[in-house]
Amino acid sequence: MSLCKERLVHEEKLEAVLSKSNGDTGKKKSKAVCGVCSRMYRDPKILPCLHTFCADCIRQREPFSERRVNGERRSPDDYTHRSNSGSTILCPECDSEVDLPPSGVDGLTTDHLALDEVFAETLLVDCKVLCDLCSDSDAGKRCEVCCVNLCDFCSQAHRRQKRTSSHSIQSLQELKSQGRLTRPVLCSLHPGQELRLFCEPCDLTVCLECAATFHRDHHCSSAHEVIIHHGDRIRDLVVRSLRPRLGRLEESLRRVDTSQEALQARADTLASEVRAFARSYASAVEAHCCSLLRSLEDLRLQRRNQLHLQKAQLQQALSDIRGGVDFAERLLTCGSDAEILSAKGVTVRRLMNLVESGFDPHPTTVAPDNASSICFLPQESAGEVKGFPVVGVIHAKTVDPSKCTIQGEGVERGREGQRGEFTLVCRDSSGEQMGRGGGPVLVSIVHKERKGCSVEAAVVDKGDGSYVVSYTPAEAGLYSVWVCVKAQHVQGSPFLLNVKKKFRRHHGIFHCCSFCSSGGAKEARCGCTGTMPGGFQGCGHGHKGHPGKPHWSCCGSLVEASECVLHNLGSVSPRGHLRTVEL
Repeated sequence: MSLCKERLVHEEKLEAVLSKSNGDTGKKKSKAVCGVCSRMYRDPKILPCLHTFCADCIRQREPFSERRVNGERRSPDDYTHRSNSGSTILCPECDSEVDLPPSGVDGLTTDHLALDEVFAETLLVDCKVLCDLCSDSDAGKRCEVCCVNLCDFCSQAHRRQKRTSSHSIQSLQELKSQGRLTRPVLCSLHPGQELRLFCEPCDLTVCLECAATFHRDHHCSSAHEVIIHHGDRIRDLVVRSLRPRLGRLEESLRRVDTSQEALQARADTLASEVRAFARSYASAVEAHCCSLLRSLEDLRLQRRNQLHLQKAQLQQALSDIRGGVDFAERLLTCGSDAEILSAKGVTVRRLMNLVESGFDPHPTTVAPDNASSICFLPQESAGEVKGFPVVGVIHAKTVDPSKCTIQGEGVERGREGQRGEFTLVCRDSSGEQMGRGGGPVLVSIVHKERKGCSVEAAVVDKGDGSYVVSYTPAEAGLYSVWVCVKAQHVQGSPFLLNVKKKFRRHHGIFHCCSFCSSGGAKEARCGCTGTMPGGFQGCGHGHKGHPGKPHWSCCGSLVEASECVLHNLGSVSPRGHLRTVEL
């Protein structure tokens, strides 16, 4: 078997062991495995976001966007054909946009730590390690200075060489229990040459041959000399800037996780409450539904019994009248004079009884309710059921015009030019007020003496079974007020409305008696026919001959029964001197 095949078999066996190990639950992902291909790292490269992947895995990433290289705009197809040189890709780990160098993936920094992890994994599993010098035999030792694996023969040769005779060589079995292992970082231009120098101007690690050829005029220092400076710089960035931020970010992340857990717990609790509420509410709605159905069934039975009773009454009345009519017609048709006269008494008594006391309803009043008055109001409040507000009621009330009432004096008395009003209260057959409006109400106000003279009435539905009727008569006189519900007069309709003339302003002076009104004139008389001592013909204030309630005089004229005869005044307040009233 060739060397390449041996190495391939070796890597496949190692990857199989690692895949099995990484597949176990609770174990961390191996640092020697690529996150894209899930295989051991092959030529691992570090992206600018410090995430490592195999070089081939990075090459297979599609370009994320176009970039300008040397002022020239390139398309994603160009990047695909040019190994992603100078393109922008998305990091498979953090989804960050990272720019590849102009030289492509090969220009990325090699992750030697990942190679060390690969080597460390080879020691932790039961696999053979080939010698790094001869590549023919299995390695059993390792030089800690050169960081190479050696077989027994190469190990002895390594000790005999003067340059490496002082190197520390240990057994690989002993190193399995130790920490991370390192391998020499070799130059990609000069195979076998280790990168031991650092070029300051180029900021690049180089080997001895690179320093002698490409960096001859540059200041190159030993890696051990400059590592303190550059390591301290990296350490300073980590310790002073990033480590505190890392702590804050971790604390913030813990807070977010805690908030998420609290949110989930709160959501679960509320979801349980909502489900419990929904179940209780559904139970209440179901109970309300059953109650409505029971009410509807009770109402149906009640109406059915009423109809059965009415039907029985009608059938009995029909049977009685038909029997009487049939007997009378047969008697008149078939009976002789003697037979008619002999049966006249009992026949007439029965017929008179049927005429006077028989049941004779008008067909329009029989079973006027075709069940259309029974309705379901889904938006109407129905109170609470099991502590939950519910809506939806069975409405079965129907207005009975004979039970409707009128409230307010506006239906009987009014004043010319002034607004009058009264309230119509619609009630059902039991006398209870209707709980809703919308009934057909008609109000007509017509002058009883003048034909064609009517007053327009405005009807306002208050929504609770009551209606406010307002009107403004233009003329005085007697009016007939018709109030109808469902084309039938309500109780007391038509009403008689007396509209009086409007008041006129009067500026007279009112006095308590004829003596005061006339200024003490003896000839002044009062309608009460009272007199005063001393030859006065009229009445005086508070005299004994004044009968009944006090009388008043207006403008020196006689006043009877608190009304001015001359000016046709209305009632006047007592002691109304210099008072202005309206007629």
